[in-house]
Amino acid sequence: MHPMKAVLALLPWLAVVCPTPVPADDSCVVTGRWIDPASGAVRPSAAWMRDLAGRPAVLVGESHDNAEHHRWQLDVLAGLHAVNPNMVVGFEAFPRRVQPVLDRWVAGDLGDSEFLREVEWGRVWGFAADLYLPLFHFARRHKVPMVALNVDISLIRRVRGEGWAAIPVSERRGVGEPAAADPAYVARLREVFEHHERMRAARQVEPDATAPTSAEERLNRFLEAQVLWDRAMAEAVASAHEAGQAPLVVGILGSGHLEGGHGVPRQLSDLGFDGAAVVVPWNLGRDCDDLKPGLADAVFGLVDPPRPAPPLKLGVYITDGADGVNIKGVFPDSTADRSGLRTDDVVLSAAGREVRKADELKAVIAEMVPGVWLPLKVRRGGETLDLIARFPTEQ
Repeated sequence: MHPMKAVLALLPWLAVVCPTPVPADDSCVVTGRWIDPASGAVRPSAAWMRDLAGRPAVLVGESHDNAEHHRWQLDVLAGLHAVNPNMVVGFEAFPRRVQPVLDRWVAGDLGDSEFLREVEWGRVWGFAADLYLPLFHFARRHKVPMVALNVDISLIRRVRGEGWAAIPVSERRGVGEPAAADPAYVARLREVFEHHERMRAARQVEPDATAPTSAEERLNRFLEAQVLWDRAMAEAVASAHEAGQAPLVVGILGSGHLEGGHGVPRQLSDLGFDGAAVVVPWNLGRDCDDLKPGLADAVFGLVDPPRPAPPLKLGVYITDGADGVNIKGVFPDSTADRSGLRTDDVVLSAAGREVRKADELKAVIAEMVPGVWLPLKVRRGGETLDLIARFPTEQ
């Protein structure tokens, strides 16, 4: 190979192992450096990447809507592949039932839009596809198998409604008995649950008909669903490594499933799967008190670029309906509230376009700009109404 071509081939790896450090006000993390949370020391990048590439699995965290996290994940993926191309990459974003679609994507049989449609991206995951597509393209370009780590959301919802014990073994989608969450994880999940409860109350949405009436019992079911989620992904990681030539499994999933050794790492340990590494992004400005032993094997300092203005929001909780979009809740003092939308209304059209699915209404709203008026046709009981949603000029 020509020497210059060799250098160019290594550029993605060099972006990871030889970053340019940028000092920051944080005393605990510097951008562009790997930090050991146990000691606060910098992990030399080249040696650390070789260490990671020799593990059975590397679990790479993210905040799902953070573009810088996904750029960093791509760097990590490229760096690991440069050292150990015998790998697969698994995604929390995909339920196992779409595995054949992932296989067809890696084989080059699908274009972007076909792929996203067949995996039901908008319905199943819903975060901006542009954040993830570079990772998907990397896998296809290098013929790295992609693995669906998740189970279908219907099983998660069923556990939240009925409880894990009530679901027959034959209907558990092959997921084994999860290890119980440890107290620290329970405490963190309780905070998440209480936030969800406050949001539900703000939307004036009643719990699902299948949900327990007791808040404490809803919490217990929420905990069961979360550890099921963790267990399913842990089992998928372990199975992917044990198949074929024992590839390195790179898992792309939310940091909340990883930090503190809870979630997926705990379930992997219960499975007897040892040696997996956890690495998570560290946004400069995060409280340095969080940088403690056990948070992860390493964190990587990132500076978030300025974010674009947040998208306009109507201020409703919506679901698909038979002939329109069902309004399941309305946020007080939102654009929807001020326009006269009510819970149990059915939106039939928006901006003159028929909408039958929640994603279709979201797509119309995504095209709106501050200050615009959005005409809505709504069915309320036996009456059809014409309403106007007036988005504010400033968010």
